[in-house]
Parts: sequence; structure tokens; C-alpha cells
Amino acid sequence: MSGPRVLVVEDERDISELIAINLRHYGYAPVCVEDGEAAQRELDAVLPDVILLDWMLPGHSGLVLARRWRSHPRTRAVPILMLTARGDEPDKVAGLDAGADDYLTKPFSIQEMLARIRAVLRRRAPDQAGEAVQIGNLHLDNASHRVLLSGQPLKMGPTEFKLLNFLMQNPERVHTRSSLLDKVWGDHVFIEERTVDVHIKRLREALTTAGNMVETVRGVGYRFTANPTSAPAPMAKQ
Repeated sequence: MSGPRVLVVEDERDISELIAINLRHYGYAPVCVEDGEAAQRELDAVLPDVILLDWMLPGHSGLVLARRWRSHPRTRAVPILMLTARGDEPDKVAGLDAGADDYLTKPFSIQEMLARIRAVLRRRAPDQAGEAVQIGNLHLDNASHRVLLSGQPLKMGPTEFKLLNFLMQNPERVHTRSSLLDKVWGDHVFIEERTVDVHIKRLREALTTAGNMVETVRGVGYRFTANPTSAPAPMAKQ
């Protein structure tokens, strides 16, 4: 029985082969391609458990591909690890904003790569902790993995779902970025606190008019409240 399927989208063959050798050694099933078109063919055939996506590729960049896959219902929930030589924070944030769940800055160690893959795979699994919870007109059901706003389903990624679940199970309390990493991400040894801000932004967008229920407590962290002090977020365009 093969392990988790990893789609490696990397045009530098030496790096791709090194990644594949180590993934196979640790029980993963790598599939290596060199550009976006080949990656799309693989995705159309079989969905992987995780995608390792290089930033700089011939044709479409990794950012363009990440945005495309995040916007498509079939590939929306597949975790994406961005591989990049760009170590500056604005570039990292750009990768996360494009839809990547995490990033690896080249050169990276094999152990770091494996740790990040394990982390995003854990994050992808539905969190069964806690029962269904309702606050105001927002309802979250772990059993069906659904979020309803005034009875209407909302779409959000797996990390945003876990983040919302934790916040709704622990409302009216201020949670630091560090505590959110610990409770939602678990093994966050390689994850920066800035990652929390990006996912909070995505969560607010997914919540549409209920986005203001996730409040920023300046200098501390975030709080989920049934009585937000700010005005509701504008309705997302259909």
C-alpha cells in the first residue's frame, strides 16, 4: 500500500529527483512534473494528498497555479507547499495569499520538508474535536464539516474551518497568534506567526457579512465574538 501521494511541480530536475528519492524513502508516493500543464494533467487524473509547488516555473508561475487550484472546487482543499528561493516576508505573504498553506525557502533540509508535509497533512484532516456550535446566525457542524450563515452554506478551506472551529468553541476569549498555532496547527515548529494573520484574513473573507465576528485585539491576538464592535463586512460578490 503506497503512502500519501505528493505531486512535485519543480523544473530543476536535480532538485526534483532529490525530493522524490527522499519522499520514497520515507514512505510517500511522489509524482514529479516540470510545468503547470503537466501538473494539471496529473491533477485531472488523480488528486494528490499534497502539492509541492515551485514559485518559478516555465509558463505559468507557481503563484498563478496556486490561485487557479484554490479557486476550483475539485482542487480547493488540496494542501499546497510553495517552494521558493524568495525569502523576503512580502514574497512569503504573497505565496500564502495566493492559496499556499505553507512555504519552503530554498535551500531547505529534507527534515524540514518532511515536517512541513506532515503538518499540512494533519491540518487537512477534519478536526473532530467539539460538537456542532452556533453563535448568532453562524452554525458550524463538525460531523458534516459545514458552516452555515443564516442557513446558507459558506465555502472555506480546511485550515480556515479548523481555525473557525477553535474560535467558536472558545468564544469571547483573546487568543494570541502563538496559542492559535499551538491549538489549530499543532506542530508549528517551522510555521511563522504571520501565517495566522493570512488565514484570519481568508477566514473573514469566507465568512462574508459575519467576518467582523473575528475581532483583532491590537498587540495581543484575535477573539471570536457574537457582539462585534465593528460594522459588518460587505457582502461578497456572487
